[in-house]
Amino acid sequence: MTARPRVLVIAEAANPDWVSVPLVGWSLAQALRDVADVHLVTQVRNRDAILRAGLVEGRDFTAIDSESFSKPLWRLGTLLTGGKGKGWTTLQMLEVLAYPHFERLVWRQFGAAISARQYDVVHRVTPLSPTITGPLAARVAGAGVPFVIGPLNGGVPWPAAFDAERRREREWLSYVRGAYRAMPGRGRMLAATRAIIAGSRHTASEIPAAHQARVVWLPENAIDPARFTKQAAPAADGVLSACFIGRLVPYKGCDMALDAAAPLLRAGRMRFDVVGDGPEMASLQAQAAALGVTDAVTFHGWLPHAQVQDVACRSQILLFPSIREFGGGVVLEAMALGLAAVIVDYAGPGELVTDGLGWKVPMTDRAGIVAALAALLGALDPAEVDRRGAAARARVRAHFTWAAKARQVARVYAHVMGQTPALPMFFSDNEPIISTGFDADGNGMDVAV
Repeated sequence: MTARPRVLVIAEAANPDWVSVPLVGWSLAQALRDVADVHLVTQVRNRDAILRAGLVEGRDFTAIDSESFSKPLWRLGTLLTGGKGKGWTTLQMLEVLAYPHFERLVWRQFGAAISARQYDVVHRVTPLSPTITGPLAARVAGAGVPFVIGPLNGGVPWPAAFDAERRREREWLSYVRGAYRAMPGRGRMLAATRAIIAGSRHTASEIPAAHQARVVWLPENAIDPARFTKQAAPAADGVLSACFIGRLVPYKGCDMALDAAAPLLRAGRMRFDVVGDGPEMASLQAQAAALGVTDAVTFHGWLPHAQVQDVACRSQILLFPSIREFGGGVVLEAMALGLAAVIVDYAGPGELVTDGLGWKVPMTDRAGIVAALAALLGALDPAEVDRRGAAARARVRAHFTWAAKARQVARVYAHVMGQTPALPMFFSDNEPIISTGFDADGNGMDVAV
């Protein structure tokens, strides 16, 4: 591109002090400032954190107050789900109801500027969920300005063998989640969008066939090298250390990690750190005691980010058998520190951990996953663990930094602005490729540039 595009970034969730979706929104919006003239539009709950980060209100960002809709619905969601990090689909359903009001307020404030072509692209970064629609895309397209949406991610099916965990997570609405495809306005929003960035191949496959030519696969997570400055230490005396990092909820699979690692833990061939907190903490501690591995397992609870790095870098392996991760940000972060990831080959982690970067076991049932993990862990060679950890670190730092992701998104902007003929996609280690759509199983039909 010969000139920096002027981009209005819509990120209802964008907060440098939070994690998950708000951190994705904030990180991508900030990284895009290196390749575009960006004005961020976010929700007022993020205002104070963004001011502390040094942005100037009015010049760099605008905070939209949609609390009259969103706050009562969030309170309702907390009541319905018990406020314990469960029932995510219920919370998403309530956001489906609240979010369109936010976009109407955005258009009220920025519609005249968009219509006057003061922006070259309008890009909705968050919400990430593909179930959430809004009126902004059609209005922007009607003004003749390209609209980009994404990364969208979510909706990975619950594995059939883990229906009990699905119920323990209070994911009752997930049984009828597919109804979102018939929601009024969804087709109109997608039709008005020049490029649809999908954060996973499954989400890409859910986009209707009529819009597949505008789908780009790009995992939503990345890392900031300034926040990941440390590196995992090699195994000491041939004793491997593994860690689990995440919320202690049923689908994350920490109980499976404990069962699989127990023979090595009892034999003194492995140590295991569990970083995170949640409703399963007490049962996991009881499980460790029942397995006779208490002396080899440390439950750290919730830790600040810097301390998480300290704990992780004492390990060589991230043992993370989650059975339903959309993006797998923690896997990417562990890889950035030089850990080899051991995961279940499903959804986001399965797409991030490619050959030579870690190990994957097939998605089966609980007993099958535990047996496969136990066999894999028992056969690990510490030297090979170190080699794969180093390869993972190199891969992430080359292709999965926020700066790299911003450059990738900039190529999407170039296409929607008519400067390049085809949508790019960063897929392999060295080659950008063109995405020509996805089939129902999420298999891409890609052509190397």
